[in-house]
Amino acid sequence: MATERPPTWAEFEAGAPELARLAARRLQAAVAYLATVGAGGWPRVHPVSPIVRRGRLLVFMEPTSPKGRDLRRDPRYALHTGVEDARGGGGEVAIRGSARALEDPAIRVMAAGPTTRDRWLLFELLVGRVLVTTYPEGGDPVRRRWTAPVEPAP
Repeated sequence: MATERPPTWAEFEAGAPELARLAARRLQAAVAYLATVGAGGWPRVHPVSPIVRRGRLLVFMEPTSPKGRDLRRDPRYALHTGVEDARGGGGEVAIRGSARALEDPAIRVMAAGPTTRDRWLLFELLVGRVLVTTYPEGGDPVRRRWTAPVEPAP
């Protein structure tokens, strides 16, 4: 049965554990790029350092960052990892969904450790769709997808 609540990373993990492991490894390997919708409706892209921990996909950001304003106004996002080289080394991950601001001090400590980055904004990225692409040596790209039973609404 479909849920009305946007799915968390934990629900993605439960539905596709192998894909979630691959995605988490790529997301935490380097900077990823977060696309938001700017006030004028144009896409905006920002570098972020995703945190995958305890069933959540999280990002911290400066309080003055335009991406925080964008997500508070329109929670839709797309997140994409880079690849290691021109042949797609390491593969890539693309996620889309909706974000929600988190204020819970316990979640902040869980995400950041003892230095909680108190002044920074913390968002959880809820997961609507995940695409993981790998590039086998000498072969065609392999694409694997997971889509939430009900994709998050803006």
